[in-house]
Amino acid sequence: MEFNLFMNDVVNSARKDITEAGYQELTTPEEVDQALSRKGTTLVMVNSTCGCAGGVARPAAANAIHYDKRPDHLVTVFAGQDREATERAREYFEGFPPSSPSFALLKDGKIVTMVERHDIEGFGAIDVVNRLQKIFDENCQEV
Repeated sequence: MEFNLFMNDVVNSARKDITEAGYQELTTPEEVDQALSRKGTTLVMVNSTCGCAGGVARPAAANAIHYDKRPDHLVTVFAGQDREATERAREYFEGFPPSSPSFALLKDGKIVTMVERHDIEGFGAIDVVNRLQKIFDENCQEV
């Protein structure tokens, strides 16, 4: 019982971190289809409860978007929590294996590139911010 309460706190905190940073939470396959089929660029943050999500990926997600160029849309799915939504999002990530935490950049509903777990785990948040901003430079418009 105590473990479940602890995990609920971890999950709720992880959800709050990313939505407060400005990402729209997608919890159903229908929400995923609607969000990922929009025109323009969309950054998908695949959230997770692991340490590298809390220590690196979510801080990077929050900070990378404060930049001259950024995606038109910011969304998130939660691996291990909103399974159906996450599975649907991964259908858009053609050519990339499931990975969480991770970031996917889509343009007009098509995958452009991903920052996978192996690009996050073992790196610092600033390394991931720099990687994301390089992707933004190559694919996004100035705000």
